[in-house]
Amino acid sequence: MGIFGKPKTSCVGIDLGTASIKLVELANEKGQARLVTYGIAESSGDIVRSNSPEAVSRVIKLLKELKNKSRVTTNQAITALPPFSVFSSILSLPPMPKSDLAQAVKWEAKKFVPMPLEEMILDWKLLKDLPDLDEANKNQPISKIDVNLTIDDSGNEDKGNNIGKPENKNTQGNEPGEKKKDINRNIKFGKSKKNNRVLITAAPKNLVSRYIDIFKQVGFKLVSLETESFALARSLLFGTKLPVLIIDMGSLTTAISIVEDGVPILNRSLDVGGATLTQSITNSLNINKSRAEQFKRDIGVIQSNASSGIPKVIEQTLNPILNEVKYSLSLYQSQTARGVEKVILIGGSAFLPSLPEYLSSILNLNVYVGDPWFRVSYPTELKIVLDEIGSRLAVAVGLAMRDINK
Repeated sequence: MGIFGKPKTSCVGIDLGTASIKLVELANEKGQARLVTYGIAESSGDIVRSNSPEAVSRVIKLLKELKNKSRVTTNQAITALPPFSVFSSILSLPPMPKSDLAQAVKWEAKKFVPMPLEEMILDWKLLKDLPDLDEANKNQPISKIDVNLTIDDSGNEDKGNNIGKPENKNTQGNEPGEKKKDINRNIKFGKSKKNNRVLITAAPKNLVSRYIDIFKQVGFKLVSLETESFALARSLLFGTKLPVLIIDMGSLTTAISIVEDGVPILNRSLDVGGATLTQSITNSLNINKSRAEQFKRDIGVIQSNASSGIPKVIEQTLNPILNEVKYSLSLYQSQTARGVEKVILIGGSAFLPSLPEYLSSILNLNVYVGDPWFRVSYPTELKIVLDEIGSRLAVAVGLAMRDINK
């Protein structure tokens, strides 16, 4: 990790994962992203979902150490809310004046957000019509639509108390709880071109306040806070208009998103990840975690022959993820009459041997490991290292890229 020259303007993207903290600083050089520095701090246990003073102190300590070791050149930072804590959905509303749309969104949100709106920060964005499939093949650049928390110079939330500041006025709304696995339980897609398609996102106020406090104590100015799915869409799918499914396999959780023209319109999360797979191997073979981790990395999902299939323990652990992916694909197709073009695999478990090939055979779709560096310039001597860790840094790259190449 190091500083590759002094940038004119730069921003740090910080991904507070469930088992590690990832940091990427990118400089904006005339609309081109350039890598300034990066870093990863490992941590045992879930450092996000616990709001105990001890857990918060541990996050602050780790982030301070990572900031110093990475030698960041700016205090401007952007972070993302974990997918299990955010509720999002697509509303279909009849045509109406913009002056009435905000109130209509708030009223409809009460039906879909499963917690009191008073405890939530509600943000919404008016979406474009579904792109025509023929036009989508032209791969025109996507429009920038992201959900973010605007914070003033004092480090407080803006007066609107919204997760973002789109052109239309946002409204406060309900609230969710601290945790949530199925964040699209009541997803509703609009089919009629005459109707307005509105993306709503709601996050707990207490979680947002906790994030603001953590970054303030570390010495970062938190200029924006958004969702991980938007960051991934930005770093992995720039210019892609056709629907793409992203599987983010972290240590403790797996997040599933379907992105349409740069907008994540379906998001789901489940508590199965790389650590779950390691633990399953440990229990099955009665070996320690270190050996189980090595077994997982060496063997992966390689099939010895067509009839034997993958090692049973790995297959059984992957089944919940596969079932969730199949359900998401079915839900999307049934509601939009459209299929997903491909699957992008990301996260710490993305490089499990033969995992893309295995998923492709099950889903009958092309599956690729995502490359978050394809729009970032960096020293060529770092390519091998960055390719190896890029899958883990995809969210942080997307966050740091928020104001670059809009």
